Amino acid sequence: MYKVKVNDQFLFEIENKDSAFLVNGEQVQLDLSSIANNSTHVIYQNKSFNTELVELNQTDKTCKIKVNGNIYQISIEDQFDVLLKQLGLDNLAANKVSEIKAPMPGLVLKVLVEENAEVKKGDNLLVLEAMKMENILKSSTDGTVKKVLIKQGDKVEKNQNLIQFR
Repeated sequence: MYKVKVNDQFLFEIENKDSAFLVNGEQVQLDLSSIANNSTHVIYQNKSFNTELVELNQTDKTCKIKVNGNIYQISIEDQFDVLLKQLGLDNLAANKVSEIKAPMPGLVLKVLVEENAEVKKGDNLLVLEAMKMENILKSSTDGTVKKVLIKQGDKVEKNQNLIQFR
C-alpha cells in the first residue's frame, strides 16, 4: 500500500493486488506501454496520456512527472513510512541543529558564512586548522545562521560553540 500525494493537495491510497491497481479501494484499468527510458504512454478510460519522469529524488521519495505537458509534484509513502509516522519516529532526521561546536581544538583559518545567511545541508561553514590539517566544517542540515561566534584567527577549544542557527 502506498499513500501518494499530488501537488501537496490530492491524497490517494494505491495498492497493487493480483496485477491490478486499486486506487482508494477501487480497481483501475490502465494500459501502459513504455516509449523511452523515462516515458510511458498510458490509456485510461479510453483517453491517451503521455507521461515522462522529469525528476526523481529517491531519498525524499518524491518525483516530478509530466503528463500531457503538465508537471505534477508527487510524494510517496510506503507502509514503512506510515508505520514510522504512527510510532512517532518519522521526523527524527528532521531535528534541527541549533549550533555547530568545534570537534577539536584548533585555529579558525576562514569563516565562510555570515549572520542571517541561508545554508543547505553540506554547505561549507568554516575552515578549522587542527594538528597541521585544514578541516572544513559543513552544515549538517538546512537552516539560517543566527550568530557567528568566532572570527578568522580565533583559537578555539573542543566543544566550543562556533555558529548558532535559528
